[in-house]
Amino acid sequence: MRWLLAWPSAMHTLVFLSTRQVLQCQPAACQALPLLPRELFPLLFKVAFMDKKTVVLRELVHTWPFPLLSFQQLLQECAHCSRALLQERPSTESMQAVILGLTARLHTPETEAGTQPLCRKHALRVLDMTGLLDDGVEQDPGTMSMWDCTAAVARTCIAQQQGGTAEPGLAPIPVEVRVDLRVNRASYAFLREALRSSVGSPLRLCCRDLRAEDLPMRNTVALLQLLDAGCLRRVDLRFNNLGLRGLSVIIPHVARFQHLASLRLHYVHGDSRQPSVDGEDNFRYFLAQMGRFTCLRELSMGSSLLSGRLDQLLSTLQSPLESLELAFCALLPEDLRFLARSPHAVHLKKLDLSGNDLSGSQLEPFQGLLRAAAATLLHLELTECQLADTQLLATLPVLTRCTSLRYLGLYGNPLSMAGLKELLRDSVVQAELRTVVHPFPVDCYEGLPWPPPASVLLEASINEEKFARVEAELHQLLLASGRAHVLWTTDIYGRLAADYFSL
Repeated sequence: MRWLLAWPSAMHTLVFLSTRQVLQCQPAACQALPLLPRELFPLLFKVAFMDKKTVVLRELVHTWPFPLLSFQQLLQECAHCSRALLQERPSTESMQAVILGLTARLHTPETEAGTQPLCRKHALRVLDMTGLLDDGVEQDPGTMSMWDCTAAVARTCIAQQQGGTAEPGLAPIPVEVRVDLRVNRASYAFLREALRSSVGSPLRLCCRDLRAEDLPMRNTVALLQLLDAGCLRRVDLRFNNLGLRGLSVIIPHVARFQHLASLRLHYVHGDSRQPSVDGEDNFRYFLAQMGRFTCLRELSMGSSLLSGRLDQLLSTLQSPLESLELAFCALLPEDLRFLARSPHAVHLKKLDLSGNDLSGSQLEPFQGLLRAAAATLLHLELTECQLADTQLLATLPVLTRCTSLRYLGLYGNPLSMAGLKELLRDSVVQAELRTVVHPFPVDCYEGLPWPPPASVLLEASINEEKFARVEAELHQLLLASGRAHVLWTTDIYGRLAADYFSL
């Protein structure tokens, strides 16, 4: 009896196995679709997507009987199958089949709806393809990246527009396609044309998350002007090196997105030590525009010079932030003190202070910030913060009060094996902790200068034999404390930072 109760969670359910068997013969499965209960369509979609049953997958999209077809709902772990396909790169075959099914819907005249039940033929209103894995590493040729998906949907939009206007009475039912768009200099013109083509088209392209990389200012503005203000939840401008002048041009176009929840900017320079009239005017204008956001919950200002200006930035926001990334921002003690006292601290789920020196006068204000955020903090990133054993041990009593913490990033800090062992022992009270990205212990280097610069820790070679012993000892300590499920790793590139929307 105990085995029977555990069986569904350990294996596929009988319904899943039966569905997989039904889809073995794709032509027969397609013929049977009009006869099957609507309630089976979600599982049929997941199995067909998983097993690359492209003929069936295309027909499922073509005849989808619900208003919404959402990848995030259909490809997650479920009661019938524990495999979460959203955590894998989607196969190119399956993605192309979905797009072909969508195209088939758009090209099916309304007068032909009698060949299948009306509710199935014209129910679909929204195809949500957001949430696909995009880990930035080289993908398998058989899988599709975020850019590949962007390009495929964009081509469909352009082709639909070029197909011309349908005859009277044969107009297809409009479908809104929600996607996460990724654009750079090479793809800008192509994507702009796709967005233009979707205006007034039966296939309406709706961007949820926009990531623009190394894009000129005028192109960024042109792209923002084409996006639906009601759909966008994130703007991510990477490697654009806008500066305050460029940002002052772009920010009013971003501020019109009143539902925007996440804004990620980089290289915003405002140095109060050498102010200029233009620079100050641009910074004040930027702050005024930031005050227009009513739904903002995540702000990332990586590699921006914010020394002594964090209070000005955060005081303009209308609502408390839940995610704040201030990596390499040259923060001063007064910046950390302000943040600890601000309304944002007690709401923070994610905090990234990487690249800020926390070893000296910043240590006490940093500890005060941890105290303020302890009740809510889930993700803490402290890469390259010059934290040695002394600073870590002084911070442990405060750090361990963050009892909901799931992720701790300490890579690039000059910690010894003794310091790591102390951290491991004290973190036993953090029951939710699942991942610790730690540095190679200083014990494993030869001839290390002290204090070692982060560049040395990142580039110097280590003694592999010594580090193998360190790994074995850490593993034994985890086993002895009953925490074998907690991952302790030095693989900073293999561990993706948790996205704010997934926390």
